[in-house]
Amino acid sequence: MESLNLIGRKSLVTGGASGIGKAAAAMFVSLGASVVIADLDRDSADRAAADTGATGAVAGDVSNPVDAARIVDSAVAQMGGLDAVFHCAGIHRLGAAMEQDIETWQHVMDVNVRGTQLICSLAAKHMHPQGGGAMVVVTSIAGYNGQPRRSAYGTSKAAVAYLARCFATEWGQFGIRVNAIAPGYVLTPMAKSIIDSGATDANRIIGRTPLGRLAEPAEIARTAAFLLSDWASYITGAELFVDGGWAAYGGSAEVNTF
Repeated sequence: MESLNLIGRKSLVTGGASGIGKAAAAMFVSLGASVVIADLDRDSADRAAADTGATGAVAGDVSNPVDAARIVDSAVAQMGGLDAVFHCAGIHRLGAAMEQDIETWQHVMDVNVRGTQLICSLAAKHMHPQGGGAMVVVTSIAGYNGQPRRSAYGTSKAAVAYLARCFATEWGQFGIRVNAIAPGYVLTPMAKSIIDSGATDANRIIGRTPLGRLAEPAEIARTAAFLLSDWASYITGAELFVDGGWAAYGGSAEVNTF
């Protein structure tokens, strides 16, 4: 059996300057892909490209139509095409629903939902004429079940999950597969900042997670690589929870206290 690989895949990774996106870029390169990293800050994107061996980098705001078009067009120009997209760009804001600043709420929607719509639809326009491609978008367990102080983030990620299903059913006829990964709590710089701020208790999360630990970015990256590879050739419209069993567990106490 042929081993899992991404040999020759021309791949765009948004949000690729750190965390899950950077881990994915490095993994895709190790599996034979060409990669262009996109991020909001050009210097950070350039450094990540150098660190991971990516083909190049591009900067832009995924929620801005002009920037989004430049990101996709630049990736196509730098690699000579586009076969795969790992859309990881996103932001997280916490806030009690009754006090939620609506401009902050809208900003989360713009980056996470509008950005997904823009990047994926623009990428699809390149993939359609060539007869196919694959995309993976990042959702969250916060978009699956209700969580306090996440009326912006959780709602946005639920919408991204719907977009993935919508894209999959609309673009399957063109050979374009679209799937979603819903991570649990991952030890990214963003998650660490939330834990360090005291907004989240890591020990409580670990206690409620059946596997008893937080995820490493590489574990999410491996899942993305699988879904973008030919090993997942008949998978589209799926949302795969990579959360250590968090979403499956419905108990009221720590999972390992029974």
